[in-house]
Amino acid sequence: MLGLDVCEFGGQVLQLLWLTMCYRGFMLDKKELPLEGEEDERNLNYNPPAQKTLQEIEDLDQDDESLVKYKQTLLGTKPMVADVSGPNVQVTKLTLLCNEAPRPITVDLTGDLSSLKEKTFTLKEGIKYRLKIHFKVNKEIVAGLKYHHVSFRKGIKVDKVSYMVGSYCPRQDEHEFVCPADETPQGLVSRGVYQVKSCFSDDDKNVHSAWDWNLELKKDWDE
Repeated sequence: MLGLDVCEFGGQVLQLLWLTMCYRGFMLDKKELPLEGEEDERNLNYNPPAQKTLQEIEDLDQDDESLVKYKQTLLGTKPMVADVSGPNVQVTKLTLLCNEAPRPITVDLTGDLSSLKEKTFTLKEGIKYRLKIHFKVNKEIVAGLKYHHVSFRKGIKVDKVSYMVGSYCPRQDEHEFVCPADETPQGLVSRGVYQVKSCFSDDDKNVHSAWDWNLELKKDWDE
């Protein structure tokens, strides 16, 4: 869906490097994730490795020529550093991709996230769509990013999803991840307002961003 540069290629195959190091004996110290304990990793089929800094990865196995070349392919020969003054991971935007939508549907995640509770985004019933997450990695490689959300209708949980986003290296440009296609329900009973709790986290259970937002399902876009 997206064109690949070297860093994006590295983002996709970086998992292999992390797993290689994991097999060499590194262990992960897990922490608890908030968001009401809704994280469900049973279907992600992923065993997280230990967190390592860029410098630690560059210094690892210097006598292994093939691994050194592999790391250079992933990380480049020069440090890839963007805004070192901010957090390591910044989630900037959530975009809903739908060919049928009359206008772009975008959620700005750079400002006051609490204000999103006051906004409602409209979706038509029975349409196919994808969520695209825009984010930046500023300092160190981040392993096992995940997007997770839980949907409620009149206070009752009706759906939850978890997507493995992957591991990414720092760079000045934003990364983008497009979630698998989904479809909105349809029918009179399904119409109405849904409250969504979203969370963007990593293998270490660090929550980089969490926000609540509203979706209203209607019979038509401009109803």
